Amino acid sequence: MKTKIISLAVAAALVAPAAVMAEATMYGKLNMSIDYFDTDNWDGWAVNRGSLGRGEGRANRLGVKGSEDLGNGLKAIYQVEFGIQMAEEQRTGPAASGANNTLSMRNSYVGLASNFGTLLVGRHDTPLKLSTGRLDLFADTAADYNGTIGFDDLRVDNAIAYISPSWSGFQFAGAVHVGGGSSATLPIATEDADSLAEAYSLAITYKNGPFYAAAAYEELSSDIIGVQGNDLNDFSKWRLGLGLLDWNGFTLTGVYENQDDFFGSNDDGDLWQISAGYRFGNNMIKGFYGQNDNDSDLLDRESWGIGFDHYFSKRTSAYILYTDVDYDWNPRDWSAFSIGMMHSF
Repeated sequence: MKTKIISLAVAAALVAPAAVMAEATMYGKLNMSIDYFDTDNWDGWAVNRGSLGRGEGRANRLGVKGSEDLGNGLKAIYQVEFGIQMAEEQRTGPAASGANNTLSMRNSYVGLASNFGTLLVGRHDTPLKLSTGRLDLFADTAADYNGTIGFDDLRVDNAIAYISPSWSGFQFAGAVHVGGGSSATLPIATEDADSLAEAYSLAITYKNGPFYAAAAYEELSSDIIGVQGNDLNDFSKWRLGLGLLDWNGFTLTGVYENQDDFFGSNDDGDLWQISAGYRFGNNMIKGFYGQNDNDSDLLDRESWGIGFDHYFSKRTSAYILYTDVDYDWNPRDWSAFSIGMMHSF
């Protein structure tokens, strides 16, 4: 029923009068890959594989966004974005059953924008996640740095966020997560999660030509991490990113993250990744290497990957890649070969 209602809403938007749709834009991204995974308990072919901690999903999406001019330099803005699964990505249920046709909510909000910045309320990527997104040359593929190295990027509900204008290349972003009596890890209520800022995230970025730098800090209160009454630690992390982006065809990026008390545990980690690429004509060759040095052997790992991209146009590209993830705890080792295509509209 939920899927049917959403489908009807999208269909209605498509046939709405031109005057109504004047300030609305429908957009999306489609990313399909054919993958071969070699894991401890399964070797074989898949499409858009992104489950069980082995690779990330392909972030397929469909959305509507727009604005209304309120005068005096002020605009009302909105966005509603759905995540869509184009294949049996979770490897559950019988094949070709349509079991994984569930829509998910991505960044969706309403807000105000002016020369003083943007204020929004809804669901959104945290500033820490946004700060280094452009530094991952393998984003939304089997070699995405969240699934290989283990960087912790979050999209949070109940977000109140502010994004500043750019001041000579510097930009600030901050967000809080309103507790709402919810748990971050279990589908239960926790009465202690009652603050306006049960979690918060801060980031500052700098961009000047090909040079890019970012620094971010994020903390999740123990009130929203575990069961009510448990004495857990707050989970905090800080991240640094540096990039030389498309300088005479060359791209070089580095990301470092320190994790303190990973999701309320006593496990601390140091994560880093270096990526490099060279673009010639409509092609790019690229590679990365990184490590996760964590107190827990279950998380300790190193990973590397290589890839080749071909850009048919600004909106359409094809890629081929190979990535390998080597854990200290060997049964979790995996590798993947992937060939795919992305199209944005």
